[in-house]
Amino acid sequence: MPELPEVEVVRAGLERWVTGARVVSVDVLHPRPVRRDPRGPAGFALALTGRRLGVARRRGKYLWVPLDDADGRPTDDALMAHLGMSGQMLVQPADAPDERHLRVRMRLEGAAEGRELRFVDQRMFGGLALSDGGYDVPPEIAHIALDPLDEAFDDDAWARRVRRRTAGVKRLLLDQTLVSGIGNIYADEALWRARLHGDRPGDRLTARQCRELLGHVREVMTEALAQGGTSFDALYVDVNGSSGYFARSLSAYGREGLPCLRCGTPMRRIVFTNRSSFFCPRCQPTPRARRARR
Repeated sequence: MPELPEVEVVRAGLERWVTGARVVSVDVLHPRPVRRDPRGPAGFALALTGRRLGVARRRGKYLWVPLDDADGRPTDDALMAHLGMSGQMLVQPADAPDERHLRVRMRLEGAAEGRELRFVDQRMFGGLALSDGGYDVPPEIAHIALDPLDEAFDDDAWARRVRRRTAGVKRLLLDQTLVSGIGNIYADEALWRARLHGDRPGDRLTARQCRELLGHVREVMTEALAQGGTSFDALYVDVNGSSGYFARSLSAYGREGLPCLRCGTPMRRIVFTNRSSFFCPRCQPTPRARRARR
């Protein structure tokens, strides 16, 4: 699933290519991607037609585009998007061939004259919806915490909340009510850099360790952003269809059996909430409590 860097790459592409464009028509080619919009496919298309697209925004893994009226005056609404596992927001020339898994087509004029904004989704876990009153922050995602790259993120408050929890620190990194945007890949990378095992309970971390871990989260995400995100296949692309190449720089994720880049010990993989978690058994020793349970 795309994580913060991949979603931010898409957001930046939307800001560059479609800000100020007017939606002249909408074709919903499959109903599932708009299943969360109570208007239904026809109502979704009607409500979006004629609107102008503002500057795309993001919270964690969610995108939204504030909507103006046809004359460019702000409304209260927004177009909200979640990419799910394979969703793509592509800006294409109007005469470009349709993608195999094209689900929603928006024809644009004005700032993006002759282009279309296309939502492509092979597995259809993602989706689009009109958020009433969502211009500043869609109410559907208001409960989601800020992400570590947000200037308003409070490191000390996050550390205090983590240190009151008994859950493992990786589980806390993935808790979107504590901090958003961090997924499986970047959690493993940050924990490797911090020399922390993902099962280390939050209440066994010092405030300094929490702040250092956040620093590593920011470092790895910033590096990933500079390289267009992490793409393991053609599903994760920017608005122009280009894949990111941060996968070449991963130090932990996907490196089972390979030598740790720090100490040379073979990396291990364990199952974590139906996913894989990768770590160095020497640099990131298993907490004693876990050894006792075994």
